[in-house]
Amino acid sequence: MTTFTLKSLPVDAELETKAVLRKTASAHRYLAELKGMAATIPNESILISTLTLQEAKDSSEIENIITTHDDLYKSTLFADFIKNPAAKEVGHYAAALQKGFALVRENRLLTVNHILEIHKELEQNDAGIRKLPGTELKNEQTGATVYTPPQDQNEIIRLLTNLEQFINDDDMADLDPLVKMAVIHYQFESIHPFYDGNGRTGRIINILYLVAKDLLDIPVLYLSRYIIRNKTEYYHLLQAVREQDAWEDWLLYMLHGVETTARQTIWIIQSIKNIMMEYKHRIRSELPKIYSQDLLNNLFRHPYTKIAYLQNDLQVSRLTATKYLDQLTEHGLLRKSKIGRYNYFINEPLMELFQNIPER
Repeated sequence: MTTFTLKSLPVDAELETKAVLRKTASAHRYLAELKGMAATIPNESILISTLTLQEAKDSSEIENIITTHDDLYKSTLFADFIKNPAAKEVGHYAAALQKGFALVRENRLLTVNHILEIHKELEQNDAGIRKLPGTELKNEQTGATVYTPPQDQNEIIRLLTNLEQFINDDDMADLDPLVKMAVIHYQFESIHPFYDGNGRTGRIINILYLVAKDLLDIPVLYLSRYIIRNKTEYYHLLQAVREQDAWEDWLLYMLHGVETTARQTIWIIQSIKNIMMEYKHRIRSELPKIYSQDLLNNLFRHPYTKIAYLQNDLQVSRLTATKYLDQLTEHGLLRKSKIGRYNYFINEPLMELFQNIPER
């Protein structure tokens, strides 16, 4: 293991090489297209609700917290009834991401206090910044220590304060925001300020930074799926920056992730729009008396829905909500299922979309 001391930002190296700038331009093009595509969905909560859960699932999987779509959505519907530890962890991640989005959206700042609040929501505890030494990052296969992050709490706080300034003060470094995002992610993961949840918190910071810099209006670009499929390379490149100052390879990896994920998410949103349009036409044609935009929004905000959700979203009685869901089931727009004495209703085309996302 190489002895390494983490330095403050900004980085004392040439980051925006010709290769990096070319990749940055390409990533920005798809990111801008994604921002425009997301704005075409009539209710932003549809994307926030559904894509946040997909990100939560993928990001947690990187940390070997694995759940199925079915368990995840059933746990969301019946939190008091279904005790699935992995699904509950994923739910905490989704809540932390949405909390972070609310904080950043308010003033376009991302502070250490925001990060602490996000981590608290994620971990469901007040452990906060590491106080005790002994934290080491180990190779999962061999158990060998790969990297020892800063151990002294005062040093951790100093580095986090410096990171906060770097995030929010563009005068510290004249860098493209996507390059800065990659630097921020490297620095946060290298500080490793918490006993647990550093990777998941760092991936939340990625998307919140893009929102803070107005590159996206809502949090819809999630790199976790890309990282899962390139996990070994991800950890290798992080370590190569520490040991060899191999910044260009790390930046190109992250920029490629932004481009790839943006293209994939554009496809997902267009597919959601297509399914929504089909449902809109069918409900208006086959069930005109119950059609409303609020009903349509409910069926796409909640791929698994239930009577209480419909009651709340449409402000109707339980009897009316039950009648609507039964009619939608009779016409093949939903599939009715049951767990214990509880009924729930599945938007199968939407679920099939999330379960069969192609590589772009």
